[in-house]
Amino acid sequence: MKVVKFGGSSLASATQLQKVFQIVKEDPTRKFVVVSAPGKRSADDIKVTDLLISYYNRYLNNENTEAIIKKIVNRYEGILDELSIKKDVLVDIQQAIQQLSTLQRENNPHLFDAFLASGEDNNAKLVAAFFSQNGLKATYKNPLDLGLIVSDEPGNARILASSHNKINQHKNTDEVLVIPGFFGYTEQGDICTFSRGGSDITGSIVAAGVEAEIYENFTDVNGIFVAHPGVIHEPRTIEELTYREMRELAYAGFAVLHDEALMPAYRANIPVVIKNTNNPQCKGTLITTSRKVKHEPVVGIASDQGFASIYISKYLMNRELGFGRRLLQIEELGLSYEHMPSGIDDISIILRERQLSQDIEEELLERMTLELKPDELRITHGLSMLMVVGEGMRQRIGVMADSTSALAKNNINLEMINQGSSEVSIMFGIREEQEEKAIQALYETFFNN
Repeated sequence: MKVVKFGGSSLASATQLQKVFQIVKEDPTRKFVVVSAPGKRSADDIKVTDLLISYYNRYLNNENTEAIIKKIVNRYEGILDELSIKKDVLVDIQQAIQQLSTLQRENNPHLFDAFLASGEDNNAKLVAAFFSQNGLKATYKNPLDLGLIVSDEPGNARILASSHNKINQHKNTDEVLVIPGFFGYTEQGDICTFSRGGSDITGSIVAAGVEAEIYENFTDVNGIFVAHPGVIHEPRTIEELTYREMRELAYAGFAVLHDEALMPAYRANIPVVIKNTNNPQCKGTLITTSRKVKHEPVVGIASDQGFASIYISKYLMNRELGFGRRLLQIEELGLSYEHMPSGIDDISIILRERQLSQDIEEELLERMTLELKPDELRITHGLSMLMVVGEGMRQRIGVMADSTSALAKNNINLEMINQGSSEVSIMFGIREEQEEKAIQALYETFFNN
């Protein structure tokens, strides 16, 4: 039995929905279908989720909402008309969208979540109706009826342990259950959405709950590429990688699957496969606890911009009791750090640049100077974190040497190097303007031989 999730691009139009139908129909083990809201039909189109955000803002500001409601309803109606689906479901969708404008505005922390969740919820109703009308025994399943109970944290909900047994009760279903992604319900009955990649998280939770054989995540690409296709022309697709490798790549900028979405499936030891709705016969990328293909030391190269580095140097720093504790008190300014590579007399703190306003930066430097009395203190802005990822590094000597040599040959200056003891990844801090050049150099080294 499989859990299948389809993203917004896979559900953006009638043509895409017909592909989704064929994918589900051809494999009777695909019993749980998690759907996103309709995405963009073209580059200049607007996602339903963005329309709902506009609707929310107008409602919150007490503006007229008739036009935006009509625009949202028309997106669903257009798909229904093209697929010749009976209009009964449209009445339900229209009522649900209009009902949002009756929700309490003031002192309602769940209002925004209710608007956002509407995109997925109404699309699940449409998809279930389409499946059913075309011969599949399918039913729309609201997350509350499924037993998907979450913490009361709007925009950042987490699944509660009590949900798993409730979801598990549906594992032997004889019909296809179409489930809206992205949200669950609190114990008090309020809608709460997950964080980024919310529909992916729902799919992972359902897969864990029903003890699925595999969790198939359908997108608009053939799998996960070894490097960003915007930088490398037609990069190779990764056949197989581990959860740990995927976590590293997702953190460093791979946007195919948000790293938090993997956690429920990872804990339940359920493999995840990334597949293409437009090319379902393609094998895709398998994510599992341990990969069989172990001869490749590096599986991917990822990067992310928007970092800053705080460099502190002080002679005999390693002998100064409490230095690290005093340094980490910067969290009192509301700052969180990402990495902290160090030597015996120096240490760097890598943090997201967006946290540093001019006032915070001035206060930070002033406090560090006063409390730490460093010999040298400086902040470097405009950094990219470049990661070379692969569990095979442990069996292959020289990955670090090959990486630094490739970067040096291309005149790329390293601001920072960090490798954890697990040897799953090597991180390089470089200037943002050298990011693409660095990716190309590393790709040539590890994947173009």
